[in-house]
Amino acid sequence: MRVVLAGGGTAGHIEPALALADALRRLDAGVGVTFVGTERGLETRLVPARGYELDLVPAVPLPRALTPQLLTVPGRLAGAVNAVAAVLDRVRADVLVGFGGYVATPAYLAAKRRGVPIVVHEANPRPGLANRLGAKLTDHVFTGFPDAAIPRAEFIGTPLRREIVELDRLSMGDKARSWFGLQTDRPTLLVFGGSQGARSINEAALAAAPALRAVGVQVLHVVGAKNTVEHEPPPGDPQYVLLPYLDRMDVAYAAADVALCRGGALTCAELTAVGLPAAYVPLPHGNGEQRMNAERVTAGGGGILVDDAELSSDWIIDHVLPLLHDPERVAVMSEAASALGTKDADITLARKVLEIVR
Repeated sequence: MRVVLAGGGTAGHIEPALALADALRRLDAGVGVTFVGTERGLETRLVPARGYELDLVPAVPLPRALTPQLLTVPGRLAGAVNAVAAVLDRVRADVLVGFGGYVATPAYLAAKRRGVPIVVHEANPRPGLANRLGAKLTDHVFTGFPDAAIPRAEFIGTPLRREIVELDRLSMGDKARSWFGLQTDRPTLLVFGGSQGARSINEAALAAAPALRAVGVQVLHVVGAKNTVEHEPPPGDPQYVLLPYLDRMDVAYAAADVALCRGGALTCAELTAVGLPAAYVPLPHGNGEQRMNAERVTAGGGGILVDDAELSSDWIIDHVLPLLHDPERVAVMSEAASALGTKDADITLARKVLEIVR
């Protein structure tokens, strides 16, 4: 059996697709998996690193306004559809599974043209343009958000890596902190902004660094590969560890007591799966899906929420520091976050895909 997976751009699209690929291989070692992506996305690094075949097709971003660029879309989209159709033909695809992003639209259209069954997974409460199209072409639609605005969809959660869902944060905590050069007995804040980083979060956390250190809090801060930091905290105790990018987020989760982060679907899914409380700072752009993701967690007691415009070093000092020094509250929030998480969406979706083909 041959499965083609379409999901690219950010880790939020790619990681669930990779988790599904791993689950398919666990259920049936004979399954062939091919990814389609674009040269501009993280898939060019993440997919080959996990040992999967990747075919690149032209990216066709859809303008959200009436601009001259809109006139070029039909021709470029036709070229991308033809490119994906060629991949489907070459591998003799039995099914196409899409996760959204630029590559998903031509992938859905190519699969429909070739008569290849389509499966759609939408992680966000409000689907993007690609998955809204895909959902019209198939009855096999699954979501990572329980009340996603997509017709005829079945909620299963978001597929996650086994390193995440099998993580025992409590037993790994000391070892994880030592791995980053952190002390094992200090409150630890994890700061990150998703796969691309987040400037507002970076700036607020760095500005709060002296105050965090003054009260014994150590920080593990992943700034994002495309972000630069003008003024790094000087070496000192407690540690303030800066990293441009981190592939082993499971180890970072184990090292942390609390996270400061965006509200992306993958971020919320991973933090609830491992039971890590967080201060969520939803991305202020887009259609509000990050706020909806985070509100589900915070309403359930698994985190706190602040608007991007309100985030500052003072807010961190006033709201995150008290949390870091209240282990009982952290424990309660951890249990609440865990109650909202799902850990078997990868296997569930893999079984659905196999059932469709067989």
